[in-house]
Amino acid sequence: MGYKNTAQCLEALRKKNELLEIDTEVDAAIEAGAIQRRVFNAGGPALLFTNVKGCKFPMAANIYGTKERLNYIFRDTVKTVERLMKLKLSPMEALKKPWRYLGAPRTAWHTIPKRLNDGPVIKNECKISDLPGLVSWPNDGGAYVTLPQVYTESPENPGYGNSNLGMYRVQLNGNNFVTDQEVGLHYQIHRGIGHHHAQALKKGEQLKVNIFVGGPPAMTMAAVMPLPEGIAEIFFAGAIGGHRIPMIKNPGGLPLLSEADFCICGTVSSEEKPEGPFGDHLGYYSLAHDFPVLKVEKVYHRENAVWPFTTVGRPPQEDTMFGEFIHELTSELVPSVFSGVHEVHAVDAAGVHPLLLAIGSERYVPYASERQPQELLTNALALLGNTQTSLSKYVFIAAEEDLPEGLSCHNIPDFFTHMLERVDLNRDLHFITRTTIDTLDYSGISLNQGSKLIWAAAGSKKRTLSSSIPEGFKLPDGFSNPKVFAPGIMVINGYKHDKKRDTQDPGLEKLGNFLKEINGIEGFPMIVVADDAEFTAKNWDNFLWVTFTRSDPATDMYGVGAATHAKHWEAGKSVIIDGRLKTYHAPPLEPDPEIEKKVDALGAPGGPLHGII
Repeated sequence: MGYKNTAQCLEALRKKNELLEIDTEVDAAIEAGAIQRRVFNAGGPALLFTNVKGCKFPMAANIYGTKERLNYIFRDTVKTVERLMKLKLSPMEALKKPWRYLGAPRTAWHTIPKRLNDGPVIKNECKISDLPGLVSWPNDGGAYVTLPQVYTESPENPGYGNSNLGMYRVQLNGNNFVTDQEVGLHYQIHRGIGHHHAQALKKGEQLKVNIFVGGPPAMTMAAVMPLPEGIAEIFFAGAIGGHRIPMIKNPGGLPLLSEADFCICGTVSSEEKPEGPFGDHLGYYSLAHDFPVLKVEKVYHRENAVWPFTTVGRPPQEDTMFGEFIHELTSELVPSVFSGVHEVHAVDAAGVHPLLLAIGSERYVPYASERQPQELLTNALALLGNTQTSLSKYVFIAAEEDLPEGLSCHNIPDFFTHMLERVDLNRDLHFITRTTIDTLDYSGISLNQGSKLIWAAAGSKKRTLSSSIPEGFKLPDGFSNPKVFAPGIMVINGYKHDKKRDTQDPGLEKLGNFLKEINGIEGFPMIVVADDAEFTAKNWDNFLWVTFTRSDPATDMYGVGAATHAKHWEAGKSVIIDGRLKTYHAPPLEPDPEIEKKVDALGAPGGPLHGII
């Protein structure tokens, strides 16, 4: 039950005609990643590159590239794990329908790692420079591990129960890392490894780190799983994998994943070096910044090891599939983690953390003649104070009591319409300024620092949304090409941004004052200023990506007739969001044209990708 290593998983996909072997020589630098992205976008199979230029190890990609493939890989266990999660939500369920939980004791047993004295992963050793040098984008700072399972234990209380398994960026070479002796370990804020690192520094010790690559697919899934604090990911791996995870005892060091394809063992202290740039999941390069250095002690690999990888970039990408799978697995847990919250949607097209849509209860004053956001604000603050939702930048939250039957926040167009019809722009926008934001988001006032916005909506409709440009509509100099993107949403071209970080643009304030005099502008409660209105208004993916990845709420929001009263900002008739690329933003990702031509050739008649891309 469940695949115990990479080879088993690939063999099962091969028998299902879900694996394509590519024997043509492929370069791990740029080319392999470009192929993976093209095949993913085409809904194609998993890939096995058997002839990697200058490297003895084959590489595998797109293993998790479709929802159907993910469900197939975990087909034996996913329902049991879902039922276990529901059991946590409501223990009475086990008494109501005991036959549904017959597998629960066995699943609980699977969560306990299996201790071994020996195993496949430690049969061979190599150097960092022997590993596949995957470079995903032209301006990446070096080669990266893109599906790592970074394992640490609490220095204060070691053991599996206080372990962390996370998917943190690992740079293998480049910058000024000492070849074969050092790698970069980029972990973002609000990650479990950070607690372990802090404990080690407090004790004056180096933090032991094992980086597993490959092995049971369940370990990869566990590494990306946003589990509540106090639940060890390795326990979840056993549950979703359907077997006890075999770990090799390592006196004086951390246990090693027996069935991993590779394991990099090392330690981290207080030393930092520049890591990056790296093309990341927001669709831009995360630039070079100082992050911890891992001193490499050993690099192990099993016989016939395969190097699994993915590439990231502007969504959707392969990691989108992980997000959808996790949502389906955990959706019923949302009310137990966030009291009063019924549904959440971290919007992948907007880069996940920049935009969170949510549905909550509004029950505080049921006798009031008009419902307004009160409990919703409590709900939104809870979302911003717990788990990975705390990294959200924009939180749009609606009252469940007002929703048409069947409306989900995963139905983005209808949810936006509902929100825009009901928001009171002078009451329902609540900012948190100069606070922590996602490390990868460059829209803020500095690294890790920016603002957040709670945009709440409750009660009856307050306006009719417009679907056409008002008669006689004009724009001031520097703005042009107005487009109606959706009911109540207008996109316009703006001049090139030329201001410093942490500075508002007087030109957009003037735009707000100018539009205040336009009749009918109140039918557009959301106006987005973009570098390219045509591109931004082409579809929802473009609109969400431009609007929410390129703006900081406090810095980049303006109003049509805005005012401030007792420190509360009122937007007036409409909100204006500055979605232009700023002078201080990281550059967006662009493919290498010459590499794309090589990929095109692989898709031509006679090529291994013909009929796929």
